[in-house]
Amino acid sequence: MSAACGCEAPNPTDGAPEEPEEHRPWWRDAAILVPVLSGVAFLTGLVLEWTGAGFAATVVFWIGLVLGAWTFVPGALRGLFTRGRLGIGLLMTISAIGAVILGFVEEAAALAFLYSIAEALEDKAMDRARAGLRALLKLVPETATIRAGEATVEVEARDLQPGQVLLVRPGERVATDGIVRDGRSSLDTSAITGESIPVEVVPGEAVSAGSINTVGALEIEVTAAGTDNSLTTIVHLVEQAQAEKGARARLADRIARPLVPGVLILAVLVAVIGSLAGDPELWITRALVVLVAASPCALAIAVPVTVVSAIGAASRFGVVIKSGAAFERLGGVRHLAVDKTGTLTRNQPAITAILTAEEASEQDVLGWAAALEKHSTHPLAAAITAAAPTTPAAADITETAGHGITGRLDDATVTVGSPRWLSPGPLAKDVQGLEEQGMTVVIVHRDGSPAGAIGVRDELRPEVPDVVTTLTGQGIGLTMLTGDNTRTARAIAAQAGIEDVRAELRPEDKAAAVNQLSGAGPTAMIGDGINDAPALAAADVGIAMGASGSDAAIESADVAFTGHDLRLIPQALAHARRGRAIINQNIVLSLLIIAILLPLAITGVLGLAAVVLVHEVAEVIVIGNGLRAATGRRATLEPLADRQAQPATVVG
Repeated sequence: MSAACGCEAPNPTDGAPEEPEEHRPWWRDAAILVPVLSGVAFLTGLVLEWTGAGFAATVVFWIGLVLGAWTFVPGALRGLFTRGRLGIGLLMTISAIGAVILGFVEEAAALAFLYSIAEALEDKAMDRARAGLRALLKLVPETATIRAGEATVEVEARDLQPGQVLLVRPGERVATDGIVRDGRSSLDTSAITGESIPVEVVPGEAVSAGSINTVGALEIEVTAAGTDNSLTTIVHLVEQAQAEKGARARLADRIARPLVPGVLILAVLVAVIGSLAGDPELWITRALVVLVAASPCALAIAVPVTVVSAIGAASRFGVVIKSGAAFERLGGVRHLAVDKTGTLTRNQPAITAILTAEEASEQDVLGWAAALEKHSTHPLAAAITAAAPTTPAAADITETAGHGITGRLDDATVTVGSPRWLSPGPLAKDVQGLEEQGMTVVIVHRDGSPAGAIGVRDELRPEVPDVVTTLTGQGIGLTMLTGDNTRTARAIAAQAGIEDVRAELRPEDKAAAVNQLSGAGPTAMIGDGINDAPALAAADVGIAMGASGSDAAIESADVAFTGHDLRLIPQALAHARRGRAIINQNIVLSLLIIAILLPLAITGVLGLAAVVLVHEVAEVIVIGNGLRAATGRRATLEPLADRQAQPATVVG
């Protein structure tokens, strides 16, 4: 039963491996069957009592009492004697014992049945909320086929190691992360990312565990162990969410913790003071009713059920939330700071313009730049080398991080770098024009003189303008943060529809900007790179784009999108706001139950059976309300019209 209510429950984070839950009918599940049999015995006792069979009714009531009490009394006593915990189960135990001592076996049986069935429903609600999360593990096949020389061998998927070559046939799932080495196909990644359109893959492209190969056979070089890939990362993050509680859950605990001893003290006062002023049996009975009426079980379970249900629903449409606290903060976000590269843009830069000086040709400028850039790890280097696959050899390569790269080529010194490091000379005006069009410009110097410039643009994701419009309509403010130059940043922001732009930021500058925004209201930061990690950690809610992206970004974030479609943002925020509203409803409802039942119990308006019935039925209602948070559905993402990059413009 729920530990929140003072009963013992297995902890999935204790370190023991958790066996997959068997989906059994309720009549084969002791956790449900025992409370049901307790209820059957209680109802049978009522029938016998009404027909005049008093002794038989008492016997059946005792059977129902023992069955119901067996589900929570042992856990409550263990909690008291091993950890000194005054849980809600202890209140129910004391109430049941007191009722029996006073001769109210029927009421004790009702209390035991209703409390045990409410606890069983809570456990099943939590199981249902987690079911969608456990299903992620089933996306990985149990076995995989690898190449061993000319032969193929079937191995356990969990035994896969980097460097092995997977053979994935049409219709099969990819067992772990890797890079396509041979073959072309389309992958269905909908179960992982929420994106309904199959992704075309060719040699050299990365693929994620759990994707379904739909067309041709693929040979994939394994880049992640079978037990440590992008899918297991997602599952690990979800397990964190199950183990943590949100701010309101802790608030519920803080209310329940003093409330339990407070209720015990109140019950003693009612019994003692009432006995001094009147009939002791009457006031001791009312004291027992007070114990039940003020039990905060609904308060203790209402928030965790809602949070776990909502987190499970979010994972099904591609949003992984690390903790309940993060989920609750996500529901309160009023401003969104967005990284540019890889978040608003595709992170697939391509050459869109080449400027040349008088004595250089387009081919010269591109070839010189590519000869050096193939030795660079800068993201723009790939775009330049892809445009000039055949280049002369360069020597004496020296790269200056954040500025550029220098080398010897054809007995000349060639330098490629940022306009902030290398002067564009006579090309300055044209370079400024390219930057105003949203391009990042690379300057090429030969023997210390400007020879040309290359404009590279990372195209805006096609869904961004619509997403920005939707968020603005929801009252969410937006700020774009980037390390790129101001002119390029403003051009991209204008295309996206974002007015607040902060450019030329270092990682620590991004974190400072997020801190400033958070001072004005709850702020989320969304990014995907290592340089975004400080800002993600500084935000009220950090959101990592793609759970298979930068490890630093994922570890620093509170939320991760398993895909890259930004249309998930409005859905995730709306889902979190709805969950937060349900949490508030449950807290208010739980406190109202206690506030209404207490005076009715003290004044004797309601007896023990009536209070038990009202209290436990209300508890079931709270659980049912919390389960509404599990109704989030995967976003139906319509195909996006692809934006074509502008053709390269050559200016001589």
